[in-house]
Amino acid sequence: TATTEIYTLSLHDTLPICMAAFVRALDPINALADGAPGFVWRLQDESGNATAIDAFDDPMVIVNMSVWVSVEALFAFVYQTGHTAIMRERKSWFEKPAQPHMALWWIPAGSLPSAQEGKERLLHLRAHGPSAFAFSFKQRFAPPAIAA
Repeated sequence: TATTEIYTLSLHDTLPICMAAFVRALDPINALADGAPGFVWRLQDESGNATAIDAFDDPMVIVNMSVWVSVEALFAFVYQTGHTAIMRERKSWFEKPAQPHMALWWIPAGSLPSAQEGKERLLHLRAHGPSAFAFSFKQRFAPPAIAA
């Protein structure tokens, strides 16, 4: 399962202070993901994270993409590990999304998605709602049948 998330940074007086906490959390959370059951890959640049990858042509938007062996493995990481505490803090760092900010989709084993593909999947989910092309934790779609 591939996933892409975007977050829009909050513009308020405490941005530099609160973003410092976010930046400090990146490496430990990335390391937690890297060692999590079912983790396959995550988008990153030379710095080890993806915050400088500008997939949306907007410096206030950051992208996070990863590949997992299953939706269940990703869900377990997001909601049943130390990542959950970070999720509780996101209101301090990011604007509340008015539309979907995360899209899930199935990819063939051994392939990796691009940031552009993640953007396309997320925009499709926003425009058309959940489908086999792009879906959410709340409305999941089974992986496509493998042709024999």
